[in-house]
Amino acid sequence: MKDFFIMDAAKFDNATVTSYFVLSSFQARERKQGGGQYLVLTLTDKSGSIEGRMWDDIDDALVTCAEGCYVKAQGQISKYQGKFQITLQKLRLAAESEIDSADYLPVTRFDVDEMWAELRGYVSGFTNEDLKRLVFAFLDDPQLNEAYKSAPAAKRLHHAWIGGLLEHVLTLVRVCRATVSFYPEVDPDLLVTGAILHDIGKIRELYWKSSFGYTLEGQLIGHISIAQGMLREKAHTLALFPEKLLILVEHMILSHHGKYEFGSPKLPMTPEAILLSVLDDLEAKMQTLRSEFAAAATTGKGPGDMTDWVRSMERPLLDSQAFLKDERD
Repeated sequence: MKDFFIMDAAKFDNATVTSYFVLSSFQARERKQGGGQYLVLTLTDKSGSIEGRMWDDIDDALVTCAEGCYVKAQGQISKYQGKFQITLQKLRLAAESEIDSADYLPVTRFDVDEMWAELRGYVSGFTNEDLKRLVFAFLDDPQLNEAYKSAPAAKRLHHAWIGGLLEHVLTLVRVCRATVSFYPEVDPDLLVTGAILHDIGKIRELYWKSSFGYTLEGQLIGHISIAQGMLREKAHTLALFPEKLLILVEHMILSHHGKYEFGSPKLPMTPEAILLSVLDDLEAKMQTLRSEFAAAATTGKGPGDMTDWVRSMERPLLDSQAFLKDERD
């Protein structure tokens, strides 16, 4: 069992720690002034990631360690340019008997079975029987539903944890249902169908074992195109599924990233596709915001401090509630 987690790095500033991690990135580089190589690496556990360097005695690590493996590491925690890092003195491959996999992959804080039951309940309430048949064809497929329940929604951005895909989709469905009454142009069942299926391709785009990453299919094709193929395959197993309805669901999948530069093959062109794209982006951004606030607190930032630059949002962020609470206190 680990006794040091990365989220606690601030408590160990300038201290030497020994613990187990996933080696999520690993690269040998040449020293600028000559004199051999050093290691640039990222260590990960369920609480976060920390960048590291190893300057000496790297030969054994180069031979025995690889990205995605479990390692035992010893090094000094320090802060550099506002972020904690670790300078390693020792690094070795960890034995299977030393590892509890629950320590390494972050997991949703919500009950998966309860989320799954709630999602199915919304589908049961559809008035459109064709869309109900389509969505349940996915949710009832034993080859798909276990992956849907456990998959992360991303490698490192929003909902990057076990159960993250289901958590993201369920939250998005709730937001869709709460919003749709303001827009009579939008078909509620069609919108929720798009919310449930828009990221279905991620169960094949991503892998999640000791760490999160992209499968070969994910790298070469991507979750949008994968989902389009899965939709067509599933719809063709259903007797007399309406082609017009299929095209509308397919369009939501192909356009949900909203812009060409964000990876959408098509721009949203129906009321349901436009609303889904906007709400999906909103839900993802709000979870990114929560994660950045948590990361800022871990690195010792105060309630009046901006987060680090958030690349996916092209800005730093401020936790307004913590900021105001600090003023009141």
